[in-house]
Formats: sequence, structure tokens, C-alpha cells
Amino acid sequence: MRILVCKNYDEMSKKAAQIIASQITLKSDSILGLATGSTPIGMYKNLVEMHKEGTLDFSEVKSFNLDEYYQLPRENDQSYYHFMHENLFNHINIKKENINIPNGMTKDIKLECKQYDDSIKNIGGIDIQVLGIGLNAHIGFNEPSNVFVKGTNLVDLKESTIEANARFFESIDKVPKKAVTMGIGSIFKSKKIILLASGEGKADAIHNTVYGDITPQVPSSILQLHRDTILILDEAAASKLKGEDYKLI
Repeated sequence: MRILVCKNYDEMSKKAAQIIASQITLKSDSILGLATGSTPIGMYKNLVEMHKEGTLDFSEVKSFNLDEYYQLPRENDQSYYHFMHENLFNHINIKKENINIPNGMTKDIKLECKQYDDSIKNIGGIDIQVLGIGLNAHIGFNEPSNVFVKGTNLVDLKESTIEANARFFESIDKVPKKAVTMGIGSIFKSKKIILLASGEGKADAIHNTVYGDITPQVPSSILQLHRDTILILDEAAASKLKGEDYKLI
């Protein structure tokens, strides 16, 4: 696990975008695993700017999103389908058929989850997976649990996650209580992982990710075992790490 600490959110976003851009430059048909939430928005803005400047081509790129709310229509402005199109897909030249997002409106959730994992496997796996991290150290929507779940699955969201996401909805009652998410096993198969975290509120989760026991009660702790993971943090999120354990950039 490598840890890069940037001065602030803007610098963190820029660095993350540079890593994604390098991946696409080296492999034009890269398979990207993408995340939603407020943290990666700056990274997406940087990627859009690179594309508009003519330095980044997404025409051969394929993407798989980490998760989607369950039983929330794609047309809803809080769906992750809507989020991804608003923040990235509508502004780059990725082909519609190359965009993959779990179908939260499916009538057969088991089949949807199996087919999603099969699609990733059949394409050769994810080259680089972007992650955010929750206050309780969840990655994707893999909440603290008694086991690490292998594949894409339907999860019940913890109250703390629902409360954290309530700021995006009219009221907390409007926040979906379930989500479809790649499992820890699905995420772990990615060839490279970059985890982004910003703000003092994420400092405990980052500390536990780096120094804590590897336990499903701290889902992100499994990244200690991954062969190629980079944590990209701002100084606030890194405030509980030891200086010798990260590189300040």
C-alpha cells in the first residue's frame, strides 16, 4: 500500500486524474472501475478538462461502476446513473455501450449481480478501480459486517450511511435503504486500486484502513493485502497517519 498526501482537495483530485489519465494513455482500451459521491467529483472535472484539451481519449475505454441505489429509477437526479452522466460521461467521448452501471431497478437481483460480475470477468477484469471511503470505512456500499462478501450483491445500508447521504436528498426519508454494490471480492480482483479521501472526518477511517486489524468490521482494511493500492489523501484525511508512512506531494 502506497500513501500519497496532497496539500488540499484540489491537489488530491488533480493527482488522481493524472493516474487515471496515465492508465488510459498506456492502454487505450482500459477497463475503469468508477466511484460516485462527493470525493471523486474533482477528479472527474480534471479528466473532463483533459479530454476537452484533446489530451485524453475515452473512445476505447470501458467502465464499471461500483454501485447503484436499489429501486431508485435512473431518471432520478440522485441515482448514480444520473451522477455519472452529469459529472463525466456526458462530457467525454466514451461510447454508451461501454458504460456499465448496476441496474437497481431489476426484478431479479441475483441474476443482475451474477451477470455484472460475469461481465467484469469476461472482459479481463478491471485495470484500475477508484474508491471513496465512508465514515465507517465502507468501500463501495460494503458496510461493516461479520464477513467479507465476495461478489456483487444487494446490501442494507447502515443508519450512519443513510444519514451521511441524506444531504443529497430532500429528506432522510427519501434516502434509499438498500443498494447494489460490487463485493469486496469483486473490488479486490482489480489490478490497481486508488482510494481517495478528503477532510478531517475521514481521518479515523483512514487510520483504521492503514493500521487496523484486517477485519470485515473495517471493510477497507482488506486493502492492506492488495498487491497494488494507492491511497491519495489530502492533509486533513491523513492527519492521524505517521509522517514516515506516506509521501507528501
